[in-house]
Amino acid sequence: MVADEHFVIRIPDNLPLEVAGPLLCAGVTVYSPLKYFGLDKPGLHIGVVGLGGLGHMAVKFAKAFGAHVTVISTSPNKENEALDHLGADSFIISRDPNQMQAAIGTLDGIIDTVSAGHALLPMIGLLKTNGKLVMLGVIVKPLELPEY
Repeated sequence: MVADEHFVIRIPDNLPLEVAGPLLCAGVTVYSPLKYFGLDKPGLHIGVVGLGGLGHMAVKFAKAFGAHVTVISTSPNKENEALDHLGADSFIISRDPNQMQAAIGTLDGIIDTVSAGHALLPMIGLLKTNGKLVMLGVIVKPLELPEY
């Protein structure tokens, strides 16, 4: 294969390909919007919705940028993984109204990696003024927000 040198990287010999692979797929998918939307600054509070492949990488990159990271999930059984394994700072169960209420207006940005239809208004409520919601999960139906 012939490729332009600007789009090729050398994978170090001591980095197994199964470890490098996610960095080149899910890693780039979350890294790019974090950088593009200015969510890569130390001290920002970043939410990550969904803890699958993209969500894992979003937590790792946001932490590497120096952000305070909150994982938001419908699944309470992912809390240990988020906090202990990936290094997130906090965890919110999105189906718990008390936890969601306590977090209103606390996030500078949210990386939403969920590929199933889900309520967006509660996520928008977690953002500070001028916060950014970045949707990365591909859903089948068009997004719908209620009219007021």
